[in-house]
Amino acid sequence: MHGSYNLYLVGVSLLVAMFASYTALDLVGRIRLIHGTEKKRFLWLLGGAVAMGMGIWSTHFIGMLAFRMPIELGYDLRITGYSLVIAILLSGFALDVVTRDELSWTRLGVGGVLMGLGVAAMHYTGMEALRMQPAIVYHRGLFLTSIVIAIAASWAALWISFTLRDSNQRHVFVKRCAAGFVMGLAIAGMHYVGMGAATFRSDSICGVTRGASATWMAFTVTGSTLFVLTMTLIYSMLDARYDLQAFRLKASLEKDRLNASLADANERLLAMATEDALTGLPNRSSVIERIDAAIYEAQRSGNSFTLMFMDLDGFKTVNDSLGHTAGDKLLKAFSQQLVKGVRHEDTVARLSGDEFVVLLERIGRQQEVAPIAMGVLERMQQEFVIDGTPLRLTVSIGIATYPQDGESVEELLKNADTAMYDAKQNGRNTYRFFNVGMSEAAARTLLIHSGLTEALEKRHLSLHFQPKFSGLKGEMVGAEALIRWEHPQLGDIPPLEFIPVAERTGQIVPIGNWVIGEACRYINRWKQERLPAVKIAINLSREQLRQPDYVESVLAMVEDAGVEPAQIMFEITETVAMGDAALTADVICRFQRAGFDIAIDDFGTGYSSLAYLQQFRVKQLKIDRFFTDGLDRHGEEGYAMVSAIIALAHALEMVVVAEGVETGSQLSKLKELHCDEIQGFLLARPLTAGDFESFLRRHPDVVERKAAGRQTMRPTLSKQVKPILA
Repeated sequence: MHGSYNLYLVGVSLLVAMFASYTALDLVGRIRLIHGTEKKRFLWLLGGAVAMGMGIWSTHFIGMLAFRMPIELGYDLRITGYSLVIAILLSGFALDVVTRDELSWTRLGVGGVLMGLGVAAMHYTGMEALRMQPAIVYHRGLFLTSIVIAIAASWAALWISFTLRDSNQRHVFVKRCAAGFVMGLAIAGMHYVGMGAATFRSDSICGVTRGASATWMAFTVTGSTLFVLTMTLIYSMLDARYDLQAFRLKASLEKDRLNASLADANERLLAMATEDALTGLPNRSSVIERIDAAIYEAQRSGNSFTLMFMDLDGFKTVNDSLGHTAGDKLLKAFSQQLVKGVRHEDTVARLSGDEFVVLLERIGRQQEVAPIAMGVLERMQQEFVIDGTPLRLTVSIGIATYPQDGESVEELLKNADTAMYDAKQNGRNTYRFFNVGMSEAAARTLLIHSGLTEALEKRHLSLHFQPKFSGLKGEMVGAEALIRWEHPQLGDIPPLEFIPVAERTGQIVPIGNWVIGEACRYINRWKQERLPAVKIAINLSREQLRQPDYVESVLAMVEDAGVEPAQIMFEITETVAMGDAALTADVICRFQRAGFDIAIDDFGTGYSSLAYLQQFRVKQLKIDRFFTDGLDRHGEEGYAMVSAIIALAHALEMVVVAEGVETGSQLSKLKELHCDEIQGFLLARPLTAGDFESFLRRHPDVVERKAAGRQTMRPTLSKQVKPILA
């Protein structure tokens, strides 16, 4: 039995196939653009599978409805429903495959085979809905051909869908229309090849003649399918537009957020560029700009303004003892008090470390500035409690005024800094106004600073030795090494001038090491010359004591020079010793274990604690020249003071040395008080190394000479003059 086709319905099936193919391509692009939750993607896959499945199934079913036979045909709705379900499932599978991020050749091959078999299963299940009796017989060749066409069409459909899923391609609408036309022809071709494979016997009858009318089903299926596909396209377009608007709104909000973040970042960068990170005060660059503006305003108005440059006294000690965290807290507390101590219109800035500047605008007279400086000093007298530790701060202030003390920012800051250093050198916790003499002193200090390194390298430094004598027997018992410096331009520079500079700049450490090395060299030289052994006293500074493993490095230096530690005594001033008593006690103990003797120098000028003095257990106690001079100047009171010091030292089993002895009466009284050793100009002035060596050669034993009746003696010791003894 042979059938025929209704060409109109064949054309409708082709159009439905193409429309379904285009809709499928649009759905692929839409699902790929979904950036929401997995739930939304699943719902779109489900809806897309229904729409696409109905389109594919409609192509098949309308094509079957176009088939006309001499007998009446009907369709089993249950089996027809099965074929629709198959179409929907394979459509869902296809959409999931092509909307993934990658489409490998393996996934394309497996997906095409499964989808092709699904299409064939849908078609032949739909054919079974006719329930022909006897059953339809299929031509094997055409049957296999239809399956191959289904698989090939599926491969092509998957690849085209994956390729055209990006909506941003050029001419994407035209490309999708052309691809839909090709895919539609492939789907229809598979269907009609499958129909051509069916053979109906002449006595065949349809088992569901009472089923749904073919004409009614043609209109219903076509209409519903076109409606579903159309609504799917419209909803896809509306949803895409909604997503686009939501994306633009989100982008706008993100842009606003980024702009706000950028503004905030700009504010932060501006703050970093103009504010000190620790205190929140204006930083160096910011205050320089404000001083520049103040100069411009002063030039325009004829007014003056003043800079106060201040530095915290002893801040390094806080950092070293309590740590940098405590130091930072102290700086913040200081800055807060400093702001409260000046006027509201004044500018307070932190330059670096513990250096601060206050710009006092429209104030230029000293009588106006002095009360403000005094107010700052008084406010700093309060107690700061840092991590439970009470601390008291003092500050040194230097003051420079525009225009008399400088007409540029650099000059004003330099001169205020110079005045601040003058305040430090004059007792600290005070203020100084800049004057030209300070600038000259600062220039000299700078020249000394720069010349110290050269002095070490070019051997401009030298050692002098001042003998020390037994207070009772008059024999020489040792000598103190004293450093001297002859500058090429400045001439002889006294130690009291260059030693403080070396201590501030850290140059005292290499200078101290040079002194030790030079003293060892002379000791070895005198030993080779078979001169009497002499114990040499060497002064140590605070910075030397703070050096890690300093005792070990000194011991190695002395041993390398071939000198016994017993031939060297180190002197530490009372002020240095009590500056960090715990550190001093530890260093003294380590020096003594290494074989060196230790002396406390300038005793009585500081604030010694008797408990620490007992703990130090030093070899010698040197009485400051102030008390020695008091034996003549202060009469019985001075005598009682020296007597008390000698008694204290002897009670602690220390040797007492009186320095600065310049008169016979001083020497006489010291002998009465049983002072152990004497040192001073009355007995011997500091000698050059050559003179001291000659002195050792001529006077291995020093004999006393009476100085009765002479109250003041200033002998000048030459190579031929013996030391004067009482």
